[in-house]
Amino acid sequence: MSHSTEMPTTRSTKASDLPFDFNTALSLETDKPDSPVSTLFTHQTTSTTSSTSSSAGSSLAARRTHSGEILSKSFPKPGHRRTGSGPLIFTGSGTTDVSTHTNSTASSPVTNLLPAGNICPSGKIAKPSTVHKTVTHRNDVLGSGTGNYGHGSIIRGGAATGTGTGIEDFSSVKRAMVSVDLEEVKRIGNELYKKGQLLEALRVYDRAACMQPDNPVCRSNKAAALIGLRRFGEAMRECEEAVRLDPGFSRAHQRLASLFLRLGVVENSKMHLLLASTQPDLIELHKLQTLEKHLTRCADARRSGDWKIVLRETDSAITAGADSSPLIFASKAEAYLRLYQVDDADMAICDACKLDSSYSFSVDTKYFGFVGNSYIHYVHALVEMARGRFETAVEAAEKARKIDPENSELNSFTIIVKSVARARSLGNELFNSGKFTEASLAYGEGLRHDPSNPVLYCNRAACMYKLGQWDKSIEDCNEALRIQPNYTKALLRRAASYAKIERWAESVRDYEALRKELPGDTEVAEALFHAQVALKLSRGEEVSNMKFGGEVELISGLDQFHTAISLPGVSVVHFMAPLNPHCSQMAPFLDALCARYPSVNFLKVDVIENPAVAKAENVRMVPTFKIYKNGNRVKEMVCPSQQLLEYSVRHYGF
Repeated sequence: MSHSTEMPTTRSTKASDLPFDFNTALSLETDKPDSPVSTLFTHQTTSTTSSTSSSAGSSLAARRTHSGEILSKSFPKPGHRRTGSGPLIFTGSGTTDVSTHTNSTASSPVTNLLPAGNICPSGKIAKPSTVHKTVTHRNDVLGSGTGNYGHGSIIRGGAATGTGTGIEDFSSVKRAMVSVDLEEVKRIGNELYKKGQLLEALRVYDRAACMQPDNPVCRSNKAAALIGLRRFGEAMRECEEAVRLDPGFSRAHQRLASLFLRLGVVENSKMHLLLASTQPDLIELHKLQTLEKHLTRCADARRSGDWKIVLRETDSAITAGADSSPLIFASKAEAYLRLYQVDDADMAICDACKLDSSYSFSVDTKYFGFVGNSYIHYVHALVEMARGRFETAVEAAEKARKIDPENSELNSFTIIVKSVARARSLGNELFNSGKFTEASLAYGEGLRHDPSNPVLYCNRAACMYKLGQWDKSIEDCNEALRIQPNYTKALLRRAASYAKIERWAESVRDYEALRKELPGDTEVAEALFHAQVALKLSRGEEVSNMKFGGEVELISGLDQFHTAISLPGVSVVHFMAPLNPHCSQMAPFLDALCARYPSVNFLKVDVIENPAVAKAENVRMVPTFKIYKNGNRVKEMVCPSQQLLEYSVRHYGF
């Protein structure tokens, strides 16, 4: 399928036709109070006071003054002080964790480590009472508009956040909602905004906009609050209304430039940056040029099918400022999908869909030749197909075609998606009716339209397994796993098919991989056990002592102990004493582990009844647990927690 690879463009006036003389595009205007932090970009000025004043004065001459905008310099920046933070102290517990080195390179979980260095200097352990007095609790939250508009800023405890109000703020909101004085309403909204009470500020700004709908400042202030709440689509519409009311309103153009940058629409961002001032900032222009460079490289790589470069350039574009662009996240999802990383593609398209979708790209915006949001729905359909969610894929394809009905590629794609969905549905119906040959033909018809669909390969493999054509079943499973390596259903069918043709080594390999993915699945555990027994029989090895599941085995002598721990696989030995309360607490948990991990041998040794075994294994405390693998001790724990014991069983058992 061919893909158009045009860069994101717009039919509006090209910014390249406008002058490129930049100095103070986004500098705060001294006679026009504005938002506490620019929603576009912040920059450090290095010019002298006199030069700054003169350039700003000339820039402001052609701009009208708006009262009631949010004053930027009055907004306090979030602090980063560390006073009141007490030292971190780790107090010990009774658990002892010993990893032995006998014929083993296995790693073990580490417990009871005492930190050294700046956290707690060696030899200087603070007393618990002292620590308690010095620790103060502060909740750190992600900034939501009270600092720089880049996402991820952290506001230290005590700083205002976008949710929750005090009694005073609630009273202010109540007063603003009944006031008939527009200036008072704007002032209250500005105060709430400066405190970071964005939801309340939005309510008040909305009240001001209702009082005077044709006031561009009210619209711009409302947009500032919406941006802080990451409701970019609504903010875009408010800014567009503000510049419609006042085409020369600099702040609204600046906010539009910032929003289009975050959405990855370079031309629109550049246009509004130039409209904001006759002397835009060179630094901000450079950001746009950097983003444009990454998008161009992304388009070129997509055209040539170099999906690793597409992935790299989309990440670079996001870093360059397009951090809220569903189009770019969709590009990332498509790249993952073409690289057969279906899980990553699924997560990326979910990220694209979670972004604010209240703004729809206009038909003038093209991305890789797709109009508006149609590219997002196109990629969404591709991912849903790969996941086997065919009905959702059809819906997404229809949405894409509705947005861009003249796109022949989308029209063909929608037909393919529908054909594949019908083939899968027919194949499932035939399979459930026991008509395996007909079902395999139906799945094959779907693969003719979509030859890289792992679900259809896996379904056809199931048909071949039922028909006794195990070699063909393995071939289809191989294809499914090539496209989606962690496809557990395909791995399970391949393991079973290998067992049918007695390729026991390959069957054991697949079942062992499944045990790691599905540690609690007893059917997989039993299948693995039988495959291991068959493999040993094929090699002429002894299997009479091998068993699957059962109860914890009681050891009654040293010879029995040595025989038990020498069995293939993993053995967990509980050295216990009947009257010890800790041993009594661990006994039922060991029974639960025995049922949960049937392929592991669980043994117990009464150190009172069998002191020779305890002495031979140098056991001095109970309960002690030792783990053996193929006769070699790989782990020893004294009084472990239940969590540590189960973690160790899983770590060494699979």
